[in-house]
Amino acid sequence: MRVGIFTFSTDRDMSPARLAREVEDRGLDDLMFTEHSHIPIARETAYPDVYGGGALPDFYQRTYDPFVACSFAAAATSRIQIGTGICLLALRDAVHAAKEIASVDHLSGGRFVFGVGFGWNVDEFATHQVPFAERHAIVEDKVALMRRLWSDDVASYEGPHVRLQPSWAWPKPAQENVPVLVGGNGPRSMRHAARWADGWYPTTLAGYASPAAAVAQFHELLERNGRDPAGVPVGVAIGTIDEATLHAYREAGLERVDVACVTGSDDEMLSRLDDLVKLQQSLA
Repeated sequence: MRVGIFTFSTDRDMSPARLAREVEDRGLDDLMFTEHSHIPIARETAYPDVYGGGALPDFYQRTYDPFVACSFAAAATSRIQIGTGICLLALRDAVHAAKEIASVDHLSGGRFVFGVGFGWNVDEFATHQVPFAERHAIVEDKVALMRRLWSDDVASYEGPHVRLQPSWAWPKPAQENVPVLVGGNGPRSMRHAARWADGWYPTTLAGYASPAAAVAQFHELLERNGRDPAGVPVGVAIGTIDEATLHAYREAGLERVDVACVTGSDDEMLSRLDDLVKLQQSLA
């Protein structure tokens, strides 16, 4: 089981390059970057309880662009996976996003993981003029287009929300298939992951009787969709974790556990990484 971190990397924190080196030097496996293009001052959307509720933390309005952060992290390392945890794809141009991902994956030697989410902040969607109610279908459609650009010499796509006339686009990713993980919580995200994603990557499994029960439910959905559960792993991007939970995740067959590391100082970040290494070592 992979153990790594996800972070809201900002202009007030450790640089993505140094953070990536610290993660890799400690033997951890993943570094995933979140994203928010901006935060409208008019706070008409409540901060979801599943993420902490109450006032929206300051780091939401200061995050680096995740693909830029990934490029710095990839250039500073040679082993760890880097990626988005998660990308708000409904708010991005699919062709540009496909180019950014292919570039990072090609230059990193195939170490990019594409976590996508559907979004919760209605205010952001209004700015981008994207219909919030259609965000799930939009993300699915954009991923389908992007996969064509990554795989086909002459790529084309016609979908309900996006289209691509026959086009060339290089570089191709170093990986034959860039893993696309669906984040988010609840049964709707699980259903999307079971139908078209390369993995399910929720922020919590707390709503299920046990991690094993969550995995079993996902496997059942995969089989209903004619897919082999062995080829579509489950991971989590979780806020906090203890040793017992980490072991329960491994017993349930999770492929990755990425833990939030959002701190106020470099020393605090290094301390959090060291604590996570101790938990990782308990799996040995």
